[in-house]
Amino acid sequence: MINENEWLTVGLITSCHGINGQLKVKSLSDFEERFLKPGMRWLQKENEPPLKVELISGFKQPGKGTFIVKLQGINTRNRAEQLKKFKILVKTDKLPKLKKEEFHFLELINLEVKTFENDELKTIGKVINLENEKNNLLIIELFKNKKEVFVPFVKEIVPLVDIKNNFLIINPPNGLLEL
Repeated sequence: MINENEWLTVGLITSCHGINGQLKVKSLSDFEERFLKPGMRWLQKENEPPLKVELISGFKQPGKGTFIVKLQGINTRNRAEQLKKFKILVKTDKLPKLKKEEFHFLELINLEVKTFENDELKTIGKVINLENEKNNLLIIELFKNKKEVFVPFVKEIVPLVDIKNNFLIINPPNGLLEL
């Protein structure tokens, strides 16, 4: 389950935009409102505690997975430059409600990964991270060799996710786990 004291990274500031302190943000979220709807967000520089900021406005760049946002108190290009590579965070207790069979990626971290081998369900690894560039990928560490494999998070390959019992089942195509 999600710990309410944890943070979820939803975006990464990649550069400034213009001369008035606007920021270009790479989205790591499926929820566009995190960059469009005004309200409190948090910024984090690597290995430092999060800082509370207010999102004033934002818009999505046409044809791209990036947003241009305006934060309270960031009014110059120089100030915006200082925020390059900062993460944009939300508190996990503020995550949107999801439909059945939808999951927040944070809930998937540390789930046991099971698959059928010779008609027997076996635990083969655990979810250690997620990749959400263009496609949603689970990063799974295999117990047998400690290798990391990337598994597409699609119904055909991951037919069952059981958050309550802390596992998911994968049905990998031939060769996927041998990469």
